[in-house]
Amino acid sequence: MAIAEFLLPEFDHEMAVTRKVLARVPDGKLDWAPHPRSMTFGRLATHVARLPGWVKDALTRDGLDLGAEHRGEPLATRAAILETFDEMVAAARPLIASATDAQLAAPWTLTSGGQEVFTMPKLAVLRSFVFNHTVHHRAQLGVYLRLNDIPVPSMYGPSADEPA
Repeated sequence: MAIAEFLLPEFDHEMAVTRKVLARVPDGKLDWAPHPRSMTFGRLATHVARLPGWVKDALTRDGLDLGAEHRGEPLATRAAILETFDEMVAAARPLIASATDAQLAAPWTLTSGGQEVFTMPKLAVLRSFVFNHTVHHRAQLGVYLRLNDIPVPSMYGPSADEPA
């Protein structure tokens, strides 16, 4: 079985759960942040919405120089966040599905200002910088929801707000 066939169920599950969390982000609180050093609700949700875009960068390039152009401005509404997320997921899934084992084993390098940050196989980039990175920031969004008394959806099982 090809590696991509193992990745797709995980990708589908994580993206479906992530969409449930993004759908709860409140339009009226996009500028809210729990701490001065924290991202705002809107910036964090925008970041999560754009993370599936890294699939294209990882699978169609040999690397990326991470500059300010990748940060972008936060999206202005929950609808825009969901639309962006849906577009990114729709573009990413077929790229994963068609990835060969050799392609996934190929090295990929992240640089910042021309300085190498890391080189790792494209498979590791997908798992670490798309899947795990999404889960990490999705959990932060869950805390933001809780602090604003917005029901937290179930993710890997029941939540206090969705017990069954």
